[in-house]
This record gives sequence, structure tokens and C-alpha cells, in this order.
Amino acid sequence: MDSIMTWDELNIKIPYGRTSGKIKTFCPACHSKRSDKADKSLSVDLDQGLYKCHYCGFSGCTKEFPKKIKKEYVRPTWKNETKLSEKAVKYFEGRRIPQDILRIMKISEGMEFMPQDNCKMNTIQFNYFLNGQLVNVKYRTGNKHFKLIPNAELIPYNLDAIKNSTECIITEGEFDCLSFISCGFTHTISVPNGASANTSYLDDYWDEYFENKETVYIASDTDAKGIILRDELVRRFGAERCKIITYGEDCKDANELLVKKGAYALKQAVENSSELKIDGVFTVFDFEDELDNLYEKGLQKGLTIGFENFDALCSFETKRMCIVTGIPGNGKSEFLDEIAERLNILYGWKFAYFSPENFPLKYHASKMICKITGKKFDSSSLPLNEYRQAKQYMSDNFFFIFPEEGFSVDTILDKAKYLIRRKGIKALVIDPWNRLEHQIPIGMNETNYISQTLDKFTNFAQKYDILLFLVAHPRKMNKDSSGQFEVPTLYDINGSANFYNKTDYGITVQRNKEAGTVGVYVQKVKFKHLGETGSAMFKYNINNGRYVPCYESQIPVWDNSNHLIKKITDQNEEYEKVTLPFDMYRGEEPPF
Repeated sequence: MDSIMTWDELNIKIPYGRTSGKIKTFCPACHSKRSDKADKSLSVDLDQGLYKCHYCGFSGCTKEFPKKIKKEYVRPTWKNETKLSEKAVKYFEGRRIPQDILRIMKISEGMEFMPQDNCKMNTIQFNYFLNGQLVNVKYRTGNKHFKLIPNAELIPYNLDAIKNSTECIITEGEFDCLSFISCGFTHTISVPNGASANTSYLDDYWDEYFENKETVYIASDTDAKGIILRDELVRRFGAERCKIITYGEDCKDANELLVKKGAYALKQAVENSSELKIDGVFTVFDFEDELDNLYEKGLQKGLTIGFENFDALCSFETKRMCIVTGIPGNGKSEFLDEIAERLNILYGWKFAYFSPENFPLKYHASKMICKITGKKFDSSSLPLNEYRQAKQYMSDNFFFIFPEEGFSVDTILDKAKYLIRRKGIKALVIDPWNRLEHQIPIGMNETNYISQTLDKFTNFAQKYDILLFLVAHPRKMNKDSSGQFEVPTLYDINGSANFYNKTDYGITVQRNKEAGTVGVYVQKVKFKHLGETGSAMFKYNINNGRYVPCYESQIPVWDNSNHLIKKITDQNEEYEKVTLPFDMYRGEEPPF
């Protein structure tokens, strides 16, 4: 062909809004002339943008396929200078890390500018290698400040060592990693940035380094932050693959156990690691840490989205289901997108969407980019650099489920489980209920089927530690005396009262066209510490799809700022303030 054309211009129909993978479809060049109208003779590779008909030879390449922007990383130069001062070697020996391990792990020492001290300091340097190439360095000073190389690739420490192993140990810091290696457990890695629920550094290396793991030993610290990391790793890898390493009552991490009680004690800790119970029977000691935390801190409010009026009514936490309803065209999906964007920007939650009503995918993605950037989605309003930045951010944080094999409940949940493992999603949106392919067993009535399916959603959310949003349409609503439609409740959803009974949160969205407002009605919050029933009013920003709180005595303050740029700026400012993310053993201060 003389020019590159889009799928639409070629009249090639892409089913279900697919954007990746390989499909078979009808050939626009010969299908109308064929006697076999059922033959899908055109093969399409959506990743490469290639197509070819195996009947008439119609073939070519289109420009309309997704191109993942390859991240450009800063690469430090490996100087192969691993000679350490006598003081540094003695310090490591005091931590029971022998000199031969320091050489093997290529620990280095040198002067480096440290932003926390605003001057050059002598540092210990933990070098991060990927396929034998240096990709990052963590600098650590004697006063326990640290930094990683800005804009360098973030990977687990010692990642190369576990590539071909069927098991590995994951620690919270480099000293703990070195402790296990010193005891012969060479297939040990450390998370790169301490205890955190953000494990996105696993995403790009999952298939090559982690998919083959039969056993994952989790060796995080036993403090509150360590428990958060432990729980997130269990969620990502699955309880059936994980064992938990503990260190006794008087030690909180691996290096402290090695220093106090020696290598034999640390080896015993690995041998005595406990499997997680997955048979559905528990005692209080199976959730002792969570119970102790509740005892010490009490019930805590969930995550809020930054709207004072709505936050007073509703806060979110995982392992729950939220059902959203409203009359078609009143903005329930739009407000749910607002919740998703804010939970992502504020807390880093990754979302998966099954949303056929937002077809085609490019429309849904463009709406989310508007919310993220605060600008209209066109080349005159949204600068190219901001568009590219938002597009990459969308690729890393929002995922769309459109399975070619069908829309059954089990298929959607299987795709979500895949994204939990590979991408670490924290929330799943199913929008709407009536676009699922419901397969009601023979002899079961609709009410019992709905009850069973809602239980399946709740169990899935609890097992995989996510928040599941379900959008469901109400019956046809009547108008009140003023001519306005009545506000639907969850009891008005077609099929069963279980839409109210089975959910943890219930939200209705209703637009008042005459007043130009949108009412968000919180109709159920199962637990009082997470919120209460009530309503919050909003105005809708037609320029970017955002909502702003609406009060009778105040003029709305429109938010047209770029949330992504603000997020990046805030993270950079926080980086300048941050101290070492893992607590070191509180022994002798390092002399370097």
C-alpha cells in the first residue's frame, strides 16, 4: 500500500476494543465475495500492527497500534573499584558480614554528594546489577542517610542471583540480604526502597525472574512497616507459594539475629519458616499482628479521595465491595472514574477495568487522561509532552479487560487475578453488571444466582486484598411531583435485594439538570469507622471531566491543575527529605 492507514480506514473490525495480541477477523477485501461467510481469514497482529488475509493475500501494516514508550534510564558507570577501607571492612565484620562476601557482592566505598547533608560524604555503595550490567547504586552514609541514583532503573538488589532458581528469599534491606548470603542462601534479594506496599519494581521482571518461583521466603522486618511489605508480597505471589521467616521475640530482622545469635540461628529461622494457612480455618494467632495493631491503634478510617464533603461520608479500604448505581446517563461511571483517578494519584493504587460500556477503549483512556492532566483531550489544549507523560502513566497504572473468549464472571476474575500477580492492581471495576455473561445453572432462580455471584466477588476481593467496584443499573424510575426522577437506592437494582444486603458500600449518583449539580448519595457503609450515609453535591467540569464540591454559599473552585505533574513534584520534594527506609541494627555506629 502507498500509505499507512488506520484500522477504521482499512475497514478492519477489531473485536471488543482489543489493543494487543493476535486475532482472526473477516477480510474487508474478499469477505463480501466469499461463499464461506463464517471464515475469518484475516490474521491481525495488534502489537506489530500487521495484517494478512490467508485467502486473498490482502496484507499490510497500520500505524494504529499501541507503542509502549520505552523508559530511558540513567546508567551509572561501573568503575570496578571494590577496595574498602579497613574501617568499613571492620564495620561489616561487626555485622557478621565477612570480607569475601563484600567482594562477591561488589560492595564499594567512595565520596558522594548527599542531599540530606548538602555536601559530599564518604559512603558505602550497594551496587545493583541486571544481567551483569550496573543499573543503580544505593549510597549509604555513616549517619544513616541514603540515596539512589535519580532516574536510574529501580530493581531488587541481587536480582541476577535468582533468575534460574525455583525459590528465593526476599528481604527488606541490603544488610539482611547480605546476612542470608553469608549463611549460604545465595538466592536472596532485597527490595530496593525499604518497606512499602508499592511493589511496582517487580512488574517488568515478573515473567523472567518470579513466575518460576515455587517457594518464596519472605524475610521482612517484624515492625508495622515490615508487616505491610510482607502482606503485599503475599498478595502478589499468592499465599500458596509463600513462607514467612521470623526471628524470635528479641530480634526484628535477619541481620540482628545473625549478630546476636549467629549463623546457625539464621539458618534455623529459614528451616522453621511457616507456611500460610489457606484452608479457611483460623485461630487468633493466625491474624495476631492485625489484632495487636487494632488493639494498639483502634479502628482507623479508610482512604479518602480529597473531597471534604464526600470524605466525611465515605472512606475506602481493600477486601471490600462497593456497588454504584444511578439512572443511565447520570454520571455514575464518570464519578467512579473520579474515585479511581484520585485513589491512584493519592495512594498509588493501580486499577483494572472491565467496562464494555466505555467502548472503544480509546474513549475511556482519553477521559482518564483528561482527569489526570486537567486539560481537554486535544492537541491544542494538551501539550504533547504532557500527553506522552500521561499516556505512559496510564499504561503503568490503569489496565483494561476485554477478553476475546467472552465476558463470563470467571473469565473476568481470572484476568483480574493475572493483573494482581503481574501488575499489583489494588482495585477492580466491573461496569456494568448487565454486560457480564451470566450463566445461571439449571434449577437455580435469579435471586439465588445473584446472591452467589456477589459472594464470589466479595470472596475474591478478600482473598486478593483488593477493592471491587460493581456498577449496576436500577429499574426504570418514576418521577416525583417536581418532575425529577426519584433517587434510586440499591434495592431498586434489577434482580434482587442482595445488591444492598451483600455490599460493603452503596453509592448512587444522580444529576440534577436544572440546578446543574450532581448528587452523590452514600446509601450504605457497612462499618461505622469507614463512614456513614448522607449526600454530597458536586459540579461537573466539562473541560476535563473532574468534579468539584458544591456548597450553596460558595462559588465552585475549578481544578484544572495537572495532577500527575504535582504528584511527581511532590515525590521529588519528599525524596530530598527521606532517610534510610530500613532500620539498621542499633549497634555500634559505622566508623566510615
